[in-house]
Amino acid sequence: MRIVIAGGGTGGHLFPGIAIAEEFIKRNKQTEVLFIGTQKGIESKLLGPAGYELSTIEIEGIKGRGMKALMKGFYQIPQSLWQSRRILKQFHPQMVIGVGGYASGPVVLAAYFMGLPTAIAEQNAVPGITNRILGKFADKIFVTYARTAELFSRSKVSISGNPVRAAFINVRSLQKAEKKFFQLLIFGGSQGAMAINKSVVEMLPQLSGMKNEVHILHQTGAREVESVRAAYDRHGISADVTAFIIDMAEAYRQADLIICRAGATSLAEITAAGKVPILIPFPWATNDHQTKNAQALADRGAAIMINEKDLSGNKLFEVVEGLLSNPKKLRLLEENSAKLGNINAASNIVDACLELMSLRN
Repeated sequence: MRIVIAGGGTGGHLFPGIAIAEEFIKRNKQTEVLFIGTQKGIESKLLGPAGYELSTIEIEGIKGRGMKALMKGFYQIPQSLWQSRRILKQFHPQMVIGVGGYASGPVVLAAYFMGLPTAIAEQNAVPGITNRILGKFADKIFVTYARTAELFSRSKVSISGNPVRAAFINVRSLQKAEKKFFQLLIFGGSQGAMAINKSVVEMLPQLSGMKNEVHILHQTGAREVESVRAAYDRHGISADVTAFIIDMAEAYRQADLIICRAGATSLAEITAAGKVPILIPFPWATNDHQTKNAQALADRGAAIMINEKDLSGNKLFEVVEGLLSNPKKLRLLEENSAKLGNINAASNIVDACLELMSLRN
């Protein structure tokens, strides 16, 4: 069996694709999976070490860009369709799945015009422009939220959940080793988040009073790694500061508390792992979907949300210290988080894809 998974650009799109690939291979060890993305996307750095093959096309996003970049993006569309068709003809897939991001557009469209079975996966409550277009062509549409299903053709859509890599599902069952420190995991997505980095640095003078109790793993993004690392050193706080965390599942396993954005894939992984997040939604996300994501968890007692306009070092320390000093509340939040985790999403998607392939064949 040969499967193409198209898209990426960010971890929020790529990681669900990897989860789907894992499930296909789990069902049939002989399955060949080819990812199609771009050289600029996160997929070019992560897929090789993860053991997956990547073919690239030349395509860039067009939304919210200047006129010159917009013209370049439109000019690349015919070329990217031709490149996609060439790759698909060489690989001969039995199924093509788009997981979001602009690279998925030309690949799924090329597959549609070639008569191949196609599907798309939408992680967010509000679909991106690529998936809104592809929804008119794809045979199957997999969504995370029930309200998202209303935006697509009812005959095509399935509420599958957001697929999560197996390593995150297994985090729950692993025994915590005896730890000297309370472990705090901080990240702002694959590119980092300046607002989170800034508020954490502002919090450090207060946190230094607990420096014998806390260890921090902080993914800053490439731009601020040195300045943030220097701030921890100034205050004598034990911290591993890195531009990017490769083994995020292990980071989750060690974490007692997480500070992060509220992207759909991060939340799917956090709840699958049964961890507690302090969520700081990115306020300029499309249709403010991160705030809606975060509010859904906060309303069900599975997270604490701080809007970025209210974010400060003092506010962040108040929340962190409140949880560190109240283990009972932290355990309750963990239990509620685990109840929301959908560990069957990848399996649901692969079941539907196998059924579609059977019907089409």
